[in-house]
Parts: sequence; structure tokens; C-alpha cells
Amino acid sequence: MARGDLPLAGRSEDGRSLPEVNRSVAVPNAGSWLRRLMAFIGPGYLVAVGYMDPGNWATALAGGSAFGYTLLTVALLSSLMAILLQALCARIGIATGHDLAQLCRDRFPRWVGLPLWFLAEVAICATDLAELIGTAIALQLLFGIPLMAGVLLTALDAFLILWLQNKGMRWLEAFIMGMIALIAGCFVVQVALADPEWGAVLRGYLPSASIVTNETQLYIALGILGATVMPHNLYLHTAVIQSRDIGRDEAGKREAIRFATIDSTVALGLALLINSSILILAAAAFHASGNTEVAEIQDAHKLLAPILGTAAPYLFAVALLACGLNSTVTATLAGQVVMEGFLHIRLNPVVRRLVTRLIAIIPAVIVTAIYGESGTARMLVLSQVVLSLQLPFAVIPLMLFAGDRKRLGVLSAPRWQLALGWASAALIVVLNVKLLADFLLGD
Repeated sequence: MARGDLPLAGRSEDGRSLPEVNRSVAVPNAGSWLRRLMAFIGPGYLVAVGYMDPGNWATALAGGSAFGYTLLTVALLSSLMAILLQALCARIGIATGHDLAQLCRDRFPRWVGLPLWFLAEVAICATDLAELIGTAIALQLLFGIPLMAGVLLTALDAFLILWLQNKGMRWLEAFIMGMIALIAGCFVVQVALADPEWGAVLRGYLPSASIVTNETQLYIALGILGATVMPHNLYLHTAVIQSRDIGRDEAGKREAIRFATIDSTVALGLALLINSSILILAAAAFHASGNTEVAEIQDAHKLLAPILGTAAPYLFAVALLACGLNSTVTATLAGQVVMEGFLHIRLNPVVRRLVTRLIAIIPAVIVTAIYGESGTARMLVLSQVVLSLQLPFAVIPLMLFAGDRKRLGVLSAPRWQLALGWASAALIVVLNVKLLADFLLGD
């Protein structure tokens, strides 16, 4: 069977993550430190895509228009947590040669593993729902395609993913990085046009008690958290990092962990800047002008022209389309990792994509049919809160494996990373409990 070809269904034969690209990218044994580092640049950007998908837009627009720059601190905290957690993902993937889903299947009994698999699939479907709606909105804004038709057209992106996968890992990474550069360029121009008050922007990165005491702020904050630290990215990173053909000895793995951490940290730093730009744009353009209830992406698009000029809406829509296309690629890969790892079932990527798309299309079509454009923001924000509620079920297993000296040996995470990782897991659990309590006992 040629590399890249997958059977329609069957059991994984050799236990490798994403076997069609496993160890497919050569890492030079000699040469400069920079040359070896460049061989590792790529997986971090595949992961970073999930931190700037269309779901982020809804939460950032809602937070920025309603509360100004206040929730920038949540974006910063979420990104710092993401940087740490993704570094731990790279570590366990390199040290064990297995992805997080495979480790869960091997370590936990079936009555634990199956619910973890189901929750991971729910998280991927929630991610897919946000991407589907966001891409459909972008098609509507740019080309006038009706929202319902755009929702149905997005199922065809399976063929883009298949083409990229057949071209190889480096082609896939190049496509992703090109789209990220386009998104960043669009927002640099838009933020410059918005001319925010930079002193207020910097103060927005400082913590505020109102984020916890104000139920609406907490809801949106959890949406930002769910849109930033995404469960499927934890599974994905442990698998895609194994596309590098690294040395199998301890020294080779240590170097790989160091380079992979640099890659993901820089990529997620860029994702933080883009996420911050969306919120800053909403605060400067909408909150400052008295438009404090802008949650719909379409409303934001309409309001940009009179506030920032005619170029801004087009830049906004192009960036949204690029985000949607990018996110479809990584969600598909994550779905493949989760299904193969937990169940040892391998599906053709097109079949896998169409199945998840069909599942996501159902609620999207229902909401679009009943509420039209007015319901898309609520669906987007809700999908991100669902992701936040799924986070503990991915983060806690990750932390268990990161400190498991039996499996990782001398490559297990240092104590300071474990302490911060468990603190992040605890914070996620506490915030989720607070959200559920407010929902069940609130007004």
C-alpha cells in the first residue's frame, strides 16, 4: 500500500499515530542548531490553528463589544495554559511514540476509555460545528451565498483535506502556515484602522474580579477558554509530532522535545496575537462607539465599514474564510487520531470527514432554518462552552501521563511543569463547576 493510502476500515496494524505521515519528515543529524530546529517547524502551527478558529471569533466579538478590553486577561491566561499543555503533549508523544488516545486506551479500563473516546468525539463535533458555521458565514459575506447553502457546501472541504494529505506533511504544514500569515496580515491592517487606546489594551491583560463575579463575563470567559485550550488539540499534537524522524536514543528525544517546544510556543504566541487582535478590534470599533451587543459575525461585518472604512469588512471576511479552511484540516486529523487511538479503527479521511460534517450539519441546519442569521452567534459561543466542559477529560489524562516515570522514564516532565499543569487542570475544573452552578441555580 502506498504512503497516504488508507483502507476504508480496519484495525491499525502497527500502532503508529497517523501512519501515512509517521516519521516522514527527515531531521538532519548534522549541521547547525538552526537547521535542525527548522526541521521541527510545522506541527505547532497545525495545533495553533485550533486556537484561532471561527469559534474564537464569536467569543472574542461578544467579549470585546460587551466588556471592552477586560477579557484580554482571559485570552492571555488561556494562551499561557495552552503553551504549557501543548509542550507536555509534544513531550509524551516523543518520549512514548504513542499519542494521547492510544495511551488512554492502553492504560485505562474499557469503562473509562470508551467515555473518554465519546467525549473527545463530542469535542471534535463541537469544533466542527463552529468551523462549519464560520466558513458558511465567510462565503455569504464574500460571495453572497445564502447561509443554508454555505452550510451544505462546506461538506466538500473533505476533498481539499484529502489532496493535502496525499501531498505530504510538509505541504500540509505550508498550507496552514500560509493561511495563518494571511489571517495575521488582515488583522494587522484592521487593528491599525481601529486605532485602539493602547494603554487600555495593556490594562486589559491584568486580572479583573468581575470576570468571576459577573455571570455573563464568566460565560464568555469560559467560551474564550474553550475556544483557546481545545481538547482535540491535545490529542492532535501528540500524534503530529511523530511525523519527525528523530533519533530513538535519549539524546535525540531530548533535542526533539526542546525543538518541538520552541515550535509550539512560537506558534501559540502568534495565535495569542491574532486572538487578541479580534477582541481588541471589537473593543475599539464597537464597545467604544456604544455598540455593546455585537455577537453576530455578520453584524460585526456590517458595522466595520462605517466605522473603519470600506476595506475593513473585506479583510474581516477573508480572514474568517482562511480560519475556517485551516480549522477543517486540523479537526479532521484530530478525528482520525481519536478514532484510531481509542478504537483501533481506521477510516478513509474523506469518509471520516463526511461523517463528522453530517453530524455537525444537523444542528447547524436546524438553527439556520429556525433562527436564520440571528442564531449563529449563540450556536458558536455555545459550541465553545461545550469544548470548555470537555477539557478536564483530556487535560487530566494528559497530566497523568506527563508525570508517569514508568512510561516516560527520565523524559517525564519536570516538577515545575507538572505543578503548573495540575494547577491549570484544577482551574479549568473550578471554572466549569462555577458555570454549571450558575446555570442550575441562577435566575
